[in-house]
Amino acid sequence: MFDKIVYMSDQAASIKLKEDVPLTINLMNLHLVFEDADKKVLAEVDDITNGLVKARFLGEIVGGKLVGGLLRKPKLDASVRVIEQQEIPMIVGENKVGNLLLGVSPFYNDYPVYLDVNGFFSNHFAIFGNSGSGKSCGISRIIQNMFLDKRLFPYRANILLFDSSGEYYQAFKNLNQIDQNYHYRFLTTNETEGKGEPLRLPVYLLNEADLALLLQATEHSQLPIIERMLKLARIFAQHDMDTNKYKNHLIAKAIMTILYTNQTAPNKRNEVFSILNSCSTNEFSLEAPVQGIGYVRKFRECFLIDSHGQFSESVLLTDYVSSFIHDEYDNYEPKKDCYYTLEDLEKALNFTLISEGWLRNENTYGDAITLKVRLHSLLTSSNAKYFSSPTGSYIPLETYLSSLVINGNQKYQIVNINLDDVDDDFAKVITKIYSRLLFEFTKSLQPRASIPFHILVEEAHRYIQNDTDRFLLGYNIFDRIAKEGRKYGLILGLISQRPVELSDTVISQCSNFLIFKMNHPVDVDYIRKMVPNISDEIVEKQKTLQAGTCLAFGRAFRIPLIIKLKMPDPAPGSGNCDVVTIWNGNQVPMTSQTTVSNADNVDLL
Repeated sequence: MFDKIVYMSDQAASIKLKEDVPLTINLMNLHLVFEDADKKVLAEVDDITNGLVKARFLGEIVGGKLVGGLLRKPKLDASVRVIEQQEIPMIVGENKVGNLLLGVSPFYNDYPVYLDVNGFFSNHFAIFGNSGSGKSCGISRIIQNMFLDKRLFPYRANILLFDSSGEYYQAFKNLNQIDQNYHYRFLTTNETEGKGEPLRLPVYLLNEADLALLLQATEHSQLPIIERMLKLARIFAQHDMDTNKYKNHLIAKAIMTILYTNQTAPNKRNEVFSILNSCSTNEFSLEAPVQGIGYVRKFRECFLIDSHGQFSESVLLTDYVSSFIHDEYDNYEPKKDCYYTLEDLEKALNFTLISEGWLRNENTYGDAITLKVRLHSLLTSSNAKYFSSPTGSYIPLETYLSSLVINGNQKYQIVNINLDDVDDDFAKVITKIYSRLLFEFTKSLQPRASIPFHILVEEAHRYIQNDTDRFLLGYNIFDRIAKEGRKYGLILGLISQRPVELSDTVISQCSNFLIFKMNHPVDVDYIRKMVPNISDEIVEKQKTLQAGTCLAFGRAFRIPLIIKLKMPDPAPGSGNCDVVTIWNGNQVPMTSQTTVSNADNVDLL
């Protein structure tokens, strides 16, 4: 079939075909072996033109194993042949412990293709492709194969799947039928469907950066407000003796600050009463007794205004308030491990803004009132419920994360977090907060990486972006996870149809790629530039892939391979609408519980 090598570069060779010898096989994309006295080199056919076969070098065969990359080119007089049947496992992987069935090779009569489990699941990976190209089915098939493989037994797997549309519920809801030790959990923001459990993320687990994200802080002057708010919320939530003394110290300093402003007495009184509405103690409440010389006044009575427009009991008031101020409390740090709510945060914010004069300063008024409005809007919105505690009491981070994956004697290998009932900005914040919590937890583990977690993000371009210009802190936890998470056992899996919108840093740290069909020139060019070790030939191949077929390459694979994946069973709910059936009236797009109030619409539906 092959005559001789007529040209050779560092990366490829051109081989002349023998004349008058018909081709018995389709050589395109098949693998060739260049063999001389010293070595064997593997290559892949990229082009056949005018009797010349162009083959790209992939690696060297040493001791029956393929070593990626090429140090020595074959000699010009080397023999060339098509890879033999018994050599195919060297390329597509072997059926052995530590390998997982991925799909089949369409170029080798559907020969099974296996991925290296550690090579894939111990490194960040990305799955790209157009809508309808097979991304969701692909990741569903991989995970299903993982649990179906009796040799793996991934009982201790911890997979958090952030699902933007709830489409994976169907694919994994029967996980327990594979093995009674496997369990699937569905947490959802959509509490009307009757599926799964409501999503709850206690607000006291959020740090300053999380709150800056949640409140969409855009100015540096807002950061001290958030930090102070969080500190006060923790103080107000505690009731021990030292904390109560510090509360009195804070209230007293705030009142004294107000008393010495140049405001009118009525305005001073209003601000003091607002502070007491946010935080009060036995000593500082409107009904607290204030002992004078031979008489007692209620605290509210100290703010009565005389005919001169001054507080009638100004001396008594000043002496009483100043008696609670102790300089040693200025450096007091409250316990961080305490229970508080969004309502407590709002009270702490109001106290902060009034007591420290943020609302009296025209330079800071706008930034302060923005935080106040946003926090109140969150508190009164339907999103507030997601930040309540499932127990109504304090739960440490470790306990909370443990409760996500373990319930009694039941271990959840997959936790599906469905975000289809909230807008993208809010879903992005939720995804980032969960990821930050997991990073903090895994980073603290000893020994390192002893409890691996996998974060899979569907429609990742919505949440993992180059967004440092949109948020004040440039808080993109995914960049840090991409750079550091692997060594702690925290692995990212990105599933996206728009890689150009993803964070450059995150993509650059991915070690494995499954690329389904993608045609958008911007995305194709972006992949060419951002993905390591990708050639123009590989980029061109993915443009012609069929649905359910992907181009796979990275640490889990010996060489780049085109792989056809089997449809998952059951499949995720990501298929197209059956328009013809619905148009023909053979399927009514309503549930049996749906009630049509307008009779004129019945025939239309």
